[in-house]
Amino acid sequence: DLLSPGAESDVVMEEGSDDNDSERNSGFIDDMEESIAHDSEMSMTGCHSDNGEMQDADLDHDESNRMISPSTSNNIPLMRVVQSVKHTKRRSSTVMKEGWMVHYTSKDTLRKRHYWRLDSKCITLFQNDTGSKYYKEIPLSEILSLEPVKTFSLLPQGANPHCFEISTANIVYYVGENIENVSSVPLNNSVISSGIGIDVARMWEIAIQHALMPVIPKGASIGSGASLHRDISISISVSNCQVQENVDISTVYQIFPDEVLGSGQFGIVYGGKHRKTGRDVAIKIIDKLRFPTKQESQLRNEVAILQNLHHPGVVNLECMFETPDRVFVVMEKLHGDMLEMILSSEKGRLPERITKFLITQILVALRHLHFKNIVHCDLKPENVLLASADPFPQVKLCDFGFARIIGEKSFRRSVVGTPAYLAPEVLRNKGYNRSLDMWSVGVIIYVSLSGTFPFNEDEDIHDQIQNAAFMYPPNPWKEISHEAIDLINNLLQVKMRKRYSVDKTLSHPWLQDYQTWLDLRELECKMGERYITHESDDSRWEQYSGEHGLHYPAHLISPRANHNENTKLEETEMKALSERVSIL
Repeated sequence: DLLSPGAESDVVMEEGSDDNDSERNSGFIDDMEESIAHDSEMSMTGCHSDNGEMQDADLDHDESNRMISPSTSNNIPLMRVVQSVKHTKRRSSTVMKEGWMVHYTSKDTLRKRHYWRLDSKCITLFQNDTGSKYYKEIPLSEILSLEPVKTFSLLPQGANPHCFEISTANIVYYVGENIENVSSVPLNNSVISSGIGIDVARMWEIAIQHALMPVIPKGASIGSGASLHRDISISISVSNCQVQENVDISTVYQIFPDEVLGSGQFGIVYGGKHRKTGRDVAIKIIDKLRFPTKQESQLRNEVAILQNLHHPGVVNLECMFETPDRVFVVMEKLHGDMLEMILSSEKGRLPERITKFLITQILVALRHLHFKNIVHCDLKPENVLLASADPFPQVKLCDFGFARIIGEKSFRRSVVGTPAYLAPEVLRNKGYNRSLDMWSVGVIIYVSLSGTFPFNEDEDIHDQIQNAAFMYPPNPWKEISHEAIDLINNLLQVKMRKRYSVDKTLSHPWLQDYQTWLDLRELECKMGERYITHESDDSRWEQYSGEHGLHYPAHLISPRANHNENTKLEETEMKALSERVSIL
């Protein structure tokens, strides 16, 4: 284990020992913004009607009930439908500065000299400038403040003062040595390598300040000293709706510029860490000067929607910071996305058991959105995030940049979402409602089970979507249940009124599965929260297991069921006692 930053010790460690820590903290939030926006926004005025059938009548008159029959087709392999930038966390971050420096601490007043190396994650104090053994590591995410000299109370009598201070939760580092006669000597290699003098220390202070700052837009001017990152800003806390002015994000979070979690049209998502708690976060950064007003408004739309959404199946928005040039959106950091899970699976597609497990969670989150009259508008595997690397992980919906507030029978007409997952009514610029999301669920089920999009390469994809010409070639569909195909058919309905709703989909036989119910209950037990299944179904599945000779886990038996069993037992015992008394 690495030496705790809170304890000064002369224990020597190998540089490579921090790799495990890097791997342990790694995670991805991929392509949170991978959407294609139409260049011209159409009128957003909704059309309202009491009769849903009237609204999509123009979609129906030229469509026949086309049956989807098994066939052989050259399907397009599943892939990220929009180009994206994806990086994994590097084992060794880029060195930003290195050289000799001296320091003492609030726990040890003996001034020590080490070879300091600064990268985007930490400051490492090496024994020398060539070896890999190091004495101390100071993670940037644990630095609470970097300030000029504040106190000399710990300075040994007769010693030269330090130049600046690095404060963490447990220890203060007093860095540099201010020697008057050194400051009058021009900077040269010998002065720099000595590690002493106000000029050498100032160079280190500026470098560390740069490392503590969020990612700087290219061409932005940088100051020096303590004013480096003091940009006028406001902080909006989503959890308690607090708004604070003049709060610098770098005082609250450390952003890791070489840990790019996702990149899309709205900006770049970086890994980060909350300084005081050490909690891992994902931070989306929007450069206002680089992106047009429309994209900025879509980001604001996403923030506004997430502020009002509190559900285990929706990514948690922690807070937002805004400066004149940039917007920072801080969210919980998750492990990866559903697309990565599909592509990395052994067959390039998911088994039905895992697909049912994931789809049910997606539907429960969608039910919450639709209950609040919110249509996601851009559902796809990239926007379904995984909370862990477990085989059966919790999933959460993200990327609400295109989401719309919409009523039960309301229709919107603006072009939204990613074409490969979009319903025909959107591609044809017709009115759409919440059933748009259900079409996308149908495509997600298809690509999860087959590893391909439900289109062939010989015809225009848009034409195939609009005509519902989806095919099920024997490979791999002969291995997939008829119930799954039936559900897909009922979701990929061109006629909106015939398309299954969330509740009807959840009630479909393919998802009303005992093993799926057990898997979901195990997840809920692990999460310590019941939000997917309902206790009203407990007795039904317990009875089902008994009738079919299936094992029913004891820890899933509800207290109410135990109470009923105990009541029956007591009644039986009382009846037997009554019979014995009557005999006597």
